[in-house]
Amino acid sequence: QVQLVESGGGLVQAGGSLRLSCATSLRTFSSYTMGWFRQAPGKEREFVAAIGWSAGRTYYADSGKGRFTISRDNAKNTVYLQMNSLKPEDTAVYYCAAFTGGSYYDAKSYRHWGQGTQVTVSS
Repeated sequence: QVQLVESGGGLVQAGGSLRLSCATSLRTFSSYTMGWFRQAPGKEREFVAAIGWSAGRTYYADSGKGRFTISRDNAKNTVYLQMNSLKPEDTAVYYCAAFTGGSYYDAKSYRHWGQGTQVTVSS
């Protein structure tokens, strides 16, 4: 069974940084575009960032441009999300998932979701 395990979340003050990791058991991880999404209480899951299989292409939601950086290590089957200059509105559970087709920005285009990691940014 495919597993994706997110880690690195926590409580941080506004302006701080966190680095999220998503370790996967995907056998062909290097062939997948991977994405990060987040979901705040009472809100729908929203796209954060995605990275192509070769890391040559990256995609970001406007909310994270200039502050978030997605990267991957295909040798470790792991995708990362470096988050800087965090804001209270970044507070959410962050999930990673594997893209299977469609729009990079649509959660329905992904499968093999992890359990999520909580990010809380205090003001």
